[in-house]
Amino acid sequence: MYTGIVQGLEKVLDIRQGNGFTTLVISNHQDFFHDVFIGASVAINGVCLTATQIDLAANQVHFDVSDLTNQLTTLKALKAGDEVNVERSAKVGAENGGHNLYGHIEGTATIKNLEHRGETFHLDIHIPAGNIKYFFLKGFIGLNGCSLTVNRVDRANSEISIDLIPETLRLTTWKDVQVGDAVNYEIDQTTRTLVDTLENIHQR
Repeated sequence: MYTGIVQGLEKVLDIRQGNGFTTLVISNHQDFFHDVFIGASVAINGVCLTATQIDLAANQVHFDVSDLTNQLTTLKALKAGDEVNVERSAKVGAENGGHNLYGHIEGTATIKNLEHRGETFHLDIHIPAGNIKYFFLKGFIGLNGCSLTVNRVDRANSEISIDLIPETLRLTTWKDVQVGDAVNYEIDQTTRTLVDTLENIHQR
C-alpha cells in the first residue's frame, strides 16, 4: 500500500526487453532504495512494481513490467534518461499524509488544459471509459503516484480538475507536464465499491 506522497525523482537508466515483459533499470541517486530487497513493492509513476534485482554497487534497482501493465500505463512510453516518481511502500505506524493507494492503475487519463496560476498549476483532466462516476468533489485521485484532491467534476464532459502546489511540482514529474500528456490514474477502491454496490441495488 502507498500514501500517494511521492518521495522524489529517480531516472530510468535502461529498458531491457524480455519475453512478455520489460525490465526498468532505475537509478538510486536519492538513496531511496538503500534498504530495498528483492520482492519489495515500489510505486514507479504510481504503478506498483516488484524489485527483481538490486545492484547497489552500480546504484541501481531493476523492476520487471508485464506487457499487460505496459499496455495499461504510461510506462510503455518511458525511455532512458526519463525521470520517474518514486514512493516506497507504506510502513505500519508511519504517518500517512496522503490517502490509501495500491498502485493498481486503471488506465491513462489525458491532460486537456493547463493553467499557470502564480507558482501553482491548475489542470483539467479527461477521465476515460465511463469512469467519471467514481470521482466526486473534494474526493481524491491517484495520478502518476500522487494523491491529489479533486476540485471540480464535470460529468457531462468526463473531466475533473486538480491544483498542484509548488512542493508537488518541485518533487515530481508534474513540473514538466504538458497539454495532451497521458497520466496514470487510480480509482479509490472504497469509492468504487460504494458506487458499484449502489448501482447494483438500483438495477434490481
